[in-house]
Amino acid sequence: MRPTQSIAILLMTLLLVPCFAVAQVNFNNRPDDDLGNVEDEFQEYFFEALKQKGIENYDRAVDALQQCLNLDSKKPVIYFELGKNYNLLKNYGAAEDALKKAVSMQPDNEWFLDELYDVYYQQDDINNAIKTIKQLVKYHPDYKEDLASLYVREERYKQALDILDELDEEYGLSESRDAMRNDIYSITGNADDRIENLEQRIANNPNNEENHLKLIYRYSQVGDKKKAYKAAKNLLKVKPDSKFVHLALYKFYLQDNEVEKAINSVKIALSSPEINADAKAKVLSDFVKFVAKNPEYESDLVEITAQVDENKDAQTHSELGQYYLKAGDKVKALTNFQEALRQNPDDFKLIKDILLLQLDMNDFNAVVSGSNEALELYPAQPILYLVNGVAKNQIGQHEEALENLQMGLDFLIDNPQMEADFYSELSIAYKGLNNITKSDAFAKKAQAIKAQQ
Repeated sequence: MRPTQSIAILLMTLLLVPCFAVAQVNFNNRPDDDLGNVEDEFQEYFFEALKQKGIENYDRAVDALQQCLNLDSKKPVIYFELGKNYNLLKNYGAAEDALKKAVSMQPDNEWFLDELYDVYYQQDDINNAIKTIKQLVKYHPDYKEDLASLYVREERYKQALDILDELDEEYGLSESRDAMRNDIYSITGNADDRIENLEQRIANNPNNEENHLKLIYRYSQVGDKKKAYKAAKNLLKVKPDSKFVHLALYKFYLQDNEVEKAINSVKIALSSPEINADAKAKVLSDFVKFVAKNPEYESDLVEITAQVDENKDAQTHSELGQYYLKAGDKVKALTNFQEALRQNPDDFKLIKDILLLQLDMNDFNAVVSGSNEALELYPAQPILYLVNGVAKNQIGQHEEALENLQMGLDFLIDNPQMEADFYSELSIAYKGLNNITKSDAFAKKAQAIKAQQ
């Protein structure tokens, strides 16, 4: 039940009581029969019921209302209050009986019908809920929207869409109805109806940017790239200053090899405050992938990334790192990997990529420090023990390298290449400790595995 309805019901109840109680009693005169006592008693029980309901003593509220019925059974508000309390007690049968009695006495009372509808809804009795809400639709458009929702639950999608169309025509579009409409289209898989609805909306209101964007998305979703591209260009024609259209246009321009236009769209999208950071990160990520295949546009990538540092997410930094790694710029690759890890500190792949790159760059102290930290997060990952051992061998810490390498071997399963690497590093560690016999033994083990591959 809606909050505004609850308030209205309370006000109605409080207003009703004086009508049937206080207004009929003259407290200046002593009654010459027992009617005054009856009215006083009725009022006392009724307000006791309201009080008990207010403090959630619904059973006591019901008892007090039953006393009211014993005194006067012709007031529909008593059955209404009984129905509400029974509903709160989840005694739905008694609630239905009481509310149906109230409705029979006042068939057009919105609040009685609303409470009865709630009883049916609580029980998942959709058929009776639909019958009841059909009596309520004349009071408020929300009831009509609720009816559409019930039709969806009953899989009566055509009827639900008809109601949504009626409401849109009468009251304009709304997010809640659009969400329901999209749910229906998704359930039925009827992409044509969804697209037709958007096309009609655009015909009715060509300046509504959101509908154009939705149409572009829906065409793309069903794989009709030509119509999606056409819809994007149509939006640009209608709204030349649109920023959001460039979220689609840059892709189409790249597909058509109109690179300069694509770069311009990328720049517009990435510099627009209206576009959120996630969308910008996706644009930048796509452009990074494009430049990886077309390195002649690296200068544009450098220019763009310099402008939008604050909009790059961990994924984008990771992809930039891979790009620069392939391009041979290890410093930029490492910088991007480290920024990605700063944003996503538990990403094991990033940790591994950084450690391997630092090994390649001979930054052995950084590898030792980084792998020690990583082992606290991932103590069962053999690669971390291996890189740690490699780095410690390189800086002359052979005893510690030996200890870590032996520990890492315990976690190694079915990886001959890494096993050979472990044996090679164990050979180096033993050699550093002047244990030539064991050094030679592990060197032979490594060679034997490599010979089998």
